[in-house]
Amino acid sequence: MNKINKVDLKSMNIKDEQIEKLKQSFPEVFNDEKIDLEKLKLSLGENVDIGRERYGMNWPGKTQAIKVAQLPSIATLKPDEKSSVDFDTTQNLFIEGDNLEVLKLLQKSYFGKIKMIYIDPPYNTGKEFIYPDKYEEGLETYLQFTGQIDAEGKKFSTNVETDGRFHSKWMNMMWPRLFLAKNLLKDDGTIFISINDHEVGNLKKICDEVFGEENFLAQIVWLNKEGGGGSDSKNFKIKHEYIFCYAKNIETNPIKGIETEENDSYSNQDEFVEERGRYKLIKLNSFSIQYSKSLDYPIIAEDDSEILPSENGRRGCWRWSKKKLEWGIENKFIIIRKNSDNIWNVYTKQYFKVDNENNPIIRALPPVAVIEKYSSTMATKEMESLFGKTKIFDYSKPYQLIRNILLFGSDYNDIILDFFAGSGTTAHAVMTLNAEDGGNRNFIMTQLPELTPEDSEAYKAGFKDITEIGEERIRRASKKILEENKGKEGFDAKKFDKGFRVFKLDKSNFSVWDGSSSGDIQKKLELHVDNTDPKSKEEDILYEVLVKAGFELTEKVDEIKIDNKKVYSIQNGQLIICLDKNLDKDFVKSLAEKKPKQFICLNSSFKDDADLTNTAKILENNQIEFRVI
Repeated sequence: MNKINKVDLKSMNIKDEQIEKLKQSFPEVFNDEKIDLEKLKLSLGENVDIGRERYGMNWPGKTQAIKVAQLPSIATLKPDEKSSVDFDTTQNLFIEGDNLEVLKLLQKSYFGKIKMIYIDPPYNTGKEFIYPDKYEEGLETYLQFTGQIDAEGKKFSTNVETDGRFHSKWMNMMWPRLFLAKNLLKDDGTIFISINDHEVGNLKKICDEVFGEENFLAQIVWLNKEGGGGSDSKNFKIKHEYIFCYAKNIETNPIKGIETEENDSYSNQDEFVEERGRYKLIKLNSFSIQYSKSLDYPIIAEDDSEILPSENGRRGCWRWSKKKLEWGIENKFIIIRKNSDNIWNVYTKQYFKVDNENNPIIRALPPVAVIEKYSSTMATKEMESLFGKTKIFDYSKPYQLIRNILLFGSDYNDIILDFFAGSGTTAHAVMTLNAEDGGNRNFIMTQLPELTPEDSEAYKAGFKDITEIGEERIRRASKKILEENKGKEGFDAKKFDKGFRVFKLDKSNFSVWDGSSSGDIQKKLELHVDNTDPKSKEEDILYEVLVKAGFELTEKVDEIKIDNKKVYSIQNGQLIICLDKNLDKDFVKSLAEKKPKQFICLNSSFKDDADLTNTAKILENNQIEFRVI
């Protein structure tokens, strides 16, 4: 029987990924797939420090925290359409779950795809909620916490200063999450991390280690209190907090540090160079935004020919309205010219110093930047305006502050991640900026369903946990944004993505072989004949297959029939997934006629090994990648 490829039901193996990087750079140090440390030392020469005393940072539990970051997850993310908004069309995500497990599950689908990360983690004040430092039971601990299994064993709790490992517990929580987050960033991506005086020094050292000291961009100071300041210190009135800013790769990051010059992509200049800076050209037509008839109009070229936004049979539309186009032509923000194929194209001039409304923007971040105009009082008022109550959620950041950071770290079509989502401030900021500049940024929010205290305003208002607050804030904020921008020039309500898909962390829909010798071996073997959980819904299985196979959670899924069998078509038929049983030769032949690039089905979909082998041969002959679960 030919070898059949199987979908790996675990998240990406980080250790294997690291070894592969080392193998590409230093193939000579590998011997029988093992790393020869002596050869590695020779390859690195004088850069190897073999002394007993060396500069670095260590703390109790660090070794275990590093190991935990490398352990694959066998959990899954189950869709919750009831809590979602516009599930079938939105490109936004809200994921409920322990962010360590979620970050592992996102590795295959979003590796190197996130342009900007903003997080507001626990500040470790001794009073707030903190994650446990025993991570080897990650999924089990989470299921216990959420009441999905018997609440025995460890609990999530606060981190009190009387604990002998007060700082190390916080650092053990942060290290693996930042390590995994770095993998998700694009090569020109940026991470912003809020913090205050309690752990500012430790966070700087962790980030220097994870991201590289050379990739430090700025320590932003923002004045978060109005009036006379707070009472956080016995000796001083503390009125500020910090935001650390690190690049994935300083060489390719557009934010370069103090007095940043326009990067190489801003290679053009015109008569406005002094006040607008250099510019780059961006096509005015787009295929990634939602089609709008009002944005599908002809533009007249110099030879009186019509230029349409659609190209090569693909239906597109312009990013600007007719009125905005007229303004752009008049103010020289538009260029209409022929490309190398002698075809007319319309471009917007993206200037470095001003936005597409000719408003000044500052892209340079000095090592210490000060932002003065935002405060925690603003955040409180924002929540009150949305919920009618002042104490629904404490310590949220003003969404205008995050909006300002988005201007530094993202562009129109980027993905923004926040895995300490809290009340959903980052999602609110993303939607606000999209409404302002016509962008199509998408957000991924992740939040642990921390329970609200029974005596809190949130609990009395019907919110049993923080994720419910975050989801409801996004619903209300999007509604408010739509109302405020109704009739505004250039704002297209149909294009505006007000939705989000909700997913919830849970145990796998499949029985995963654990390899241990304990337990009833015969029973384990029986489970792996049909390895799906009989209680699992078909859509739960479908999305686990998607995320484990490396597809994004916002992929459009079409349900179609092939030979009277229900199948799921992804990426316009490039991937076909079938979860039906009793697949036969006729089905496989009909499938081959569809010419997908990939086909995935259950191992138990075939009567015997002979049917499975024949299927593999037919699909191989048709150059279709075949995998089973």
